[in-house]
Amino acid sequence: MPEVSIAIIQARMASSRLPGKVLLDIGGQPMLIRVIERVKRARTVDRTVVATTTDPSDDPVERLCQERGYPCYRGSAQDVLDRYYQAARSHEAEIVVRITADCPVIDPGLIDETVKALFEPSPVSSQEPAIAYDFAANRLPPPWGRTYPIGLDVEACTFAGLETAWVEARQPHQREHVMPFFYENPQRFRICLLNHHTDLSAYRWTVDSAEDLELLRQIYSRFGGRDDFSWLEVLALFEREPELLQINAVVRHKDYREIDER
Repeated sequence: MPEVSIAIIQARMASSRLPGKVLLDIGGQPMLIRVIERVKRARTVDRTVVATTTDPSDDPVERLCQERGYPCYRGSAQDVLDRYYQAARSHEAEIVVRITADCPVIDPGLIDETVKALFEPSPVSSQEPAIAYDFAANRLPPPWGRTYPIGLDVEACTFAGLETAWVEARQPHQREHVMPFFYENPQRFRICLLNHHTDLSAYRWTVDSAEDLELLRQIYSRFGGRDDFSWLEVLALFEREPELLQINAVVRHKDYREIDER
């Protein structure tokens, strides 16, 4: 795959339910660092970029990236689609991988599977695989569905597809949540949905509340604070300790059409 693949991690301090969550500690490191380091292990990703906002409240995000040597792009707070597009263009991305900073058990293996799903093998073994899809994801909203745990979400698209969305998307939720223009226009794009062989959608491994944060801290504590465990190891942990499910069982998952009214 000769295309330049850029993983863009959206991160901001002004979370509505858990302010400042991206820099909260999980096992001795800010959550954002946990996400970045896990994403960087994906073999299909050439560069990992943090995309935050120009709001002064996000100065600490940029400062942390500078301290750790991570590329950081600053753009619109509400028009996240524009933030992604501008970050992708500035890094000359050909493939764009969308990750959110509230998923500290994001899995590099699943990132690789999602990016590879954009391509089809060449009929001539000596040639590189050709792009077969405009957009690939391991979860999509209804009527499609999801089979992977919440918090392992990966979306990948061609830069050309992202540019089309950037030009044509008009609805507020399409601008704020980056990829809905793909979901809502399946006739316009070649879309690939990855499914797991069993439905694991009841698991919630993302951080959007105090309960979620406690669960992820518990997960990291079980692995001694290291961050190189796989999502299958987390699944095995929950099978051994099913009571972990109760920590954030009351948290409602947001609909992708919800927008920040602040």
